[in-house]
Amino acid sequence: MLKRTLTVLALAVVGLPAVLYGGVFYFLFMGVFLVGSAWEYVRLYRAVQFEPHQIVTVGGVLVIITARFFFVDAAIPLFVVFILLAMTVHLFAYERGRDKAGLDFGVTVAGLAYVGWVGAYLLDLRQLPQGLWWWLLVLPIVWAGDTGAYSIGSVYGKHKMSPRLSPNKSWEGYFAGVFTSMLIGAFFAYAFSSMGPLNGLITPLKGALLGLIIGAVTPLGDLGESMFKRQGGLKDSSNVFPGHGGFLDRIDAWIWGAAIGYFIIRFFIL
Repeated sequence: MLKRTLTVLALAVVGLPAVLYGGVFYFLFMGVFLVGSAWEYVRLYRAVQFEPHQIVTVGGVLVIITARFFFVDAAIPLFVVFILLAMTVHLFAYERGRDKAGLDFGVTVAGLAYVGWVGAYLLDLRQLPQGLWWWLLVLPIVWAGDTGAYSIGSVYGKHKMSPRLSPNKSWEGYFAGVFTSMLIGAFFAYAFSSMGPLNGLITPLKGALLGLIIGAVTPLGDLGESMFKRQGGLKDSSNVFPGHGGFLDRIDAWIWGAAIGYFIIRFFIL
């Protein structure tokens, strides 16, 4: 617990100013998490004898998120270029004797798409009009759901939610997490709208609905990363953060929350 607490405090010291100031500072902070997650993704699949191309996967994620933040019009063309590049390198791998090169290609492309393209919504969310306040609404909803699920599930959880992927998760914890997400969504929506930054844009009811949707679906991000780890026989994606595991362990639910929150805010609120 001491290690976990110290790690959270250290991340907050760096992360909170990055979120507040935004811009390049925020890009660098979140970029470290996404590029680190891409490296861990390759590591997890190599543990089960797949060979996603590390330079294409990690480098591609870096290029994709950079384009999404600084050069938006170039993002899709660069994404396509890296998919084609992935096929090219795996064609050569097959020619050199790697019989599973076609499967390796699929794993490489999935890493580019999931960690790079979908993960970049963590950047896009902060770039929305009034992006700081939307970020401070969406990410606390994700954290509240995780905290509520753990707090209730660890004490009262009796019905297993996903015995193979995550034996400790329970339906009691899941519904508690959804409920706490709704509460936090309603509370922050009320606070931000009454204080002014989101005045007229969101109501407590809309905040609760946003919390309901995000709280209901973001556990799938956590389970998805558990799937990667179970296949590789690993407990954590890495040990970068003492007591917390790796980059991907930290942002698995963030990615889902940011992407879903971005689209809900972009198309139904703004």
